[in-house]
Amino acid sequence: MTTRLEPHPFLQQQLRLAVGQPIRVAIYTRLAEGIRSGAFRLGEMLPRETELSIMLGVSRTPVREALMLLEEDGLLVTRRGVGRFVTDALPHGGLEQMRPFEVVLADPTMTITVQPVRFELEKVTDFVSKRLALDPTANAWIRESVLLQDGLPVATVQEHLPAGRYLSDVSARIASELLEIAAEPRTLLASMQANGHVFTNGVCQIVATDAGPTRAKLLNVKPSAAVLIFTQTAEHRGMPLYAAKCVVAPGHGSLSIMQRNPS
Repeated sequence: MTTRLEPHPFLQQQLRLAVGQPIRVAIYTRLAEGIRSGAFRLGEMLPRETELSIMLGVSRTPVREALMLLEEDGLLVTRRGVGRFVTDALPHGGLEQMRPFEVVLADPTMTITVQPVRFELEKVTDFVSKRLALDPTANAWIRESVLLQDGLPVATVQEHLPAGRYLSDVSARIASELLEIAAEPRTLLASMQANGHVFTNGVCQIVATDAGPTRAKLLNVKPSAAVLIFTQTAEHRGMPLYAAKCVVAPGHGSLSIMQRNPS
């Protein structure tokens, strides 16, 4: 008699692949989202490779590769002869984690507050269209905020999300919540994460440049002042959905990036 495999509720949705995305990355994204959102509980044993491949409708090879990546990133642990388990405590870090920028800037000695400046719909720029894979003629939401430490500006954050069907086709819930969370005194990413939305596969690029007149006014520095710019992109359900440009004023202090021995 054959025992019927009961699929995990979180794995019942069809696996979504972005154009050109490797299958192992899509599997990694799905499982990481389940772990970070709590769909897979801390310490819970995952289905075995063969079971996961059946549930996700893919071969065992990309499943195995995705599981290895999750273990390397500290989200899974293997118990020989038993199976793979969700870690007992999710890893924490600095810029290598997809975290709201007010959390990245803060430390135990300071409090960062977020002051929204504007939230509106506008034509996409090259920055937005390339990072969110949008048509150059499309519109996108922009939310700009100033981050304050003890009432003084230390950074600005421009956050971008697609508009219309570009957003609702990926997450109808985010689309329905967006106007409400844009009014909250925190970054959009912080509000979306607080509402249970999980963003994965983030990329952060760092450059140094002059503040320029617009940023200088918001940060209360000279246009020629040197600033650090962090550009972030992230996926939701395997699709690019979030892009941000974070500008840090001179004199803020250090930001941590954890590094790992690749042994």
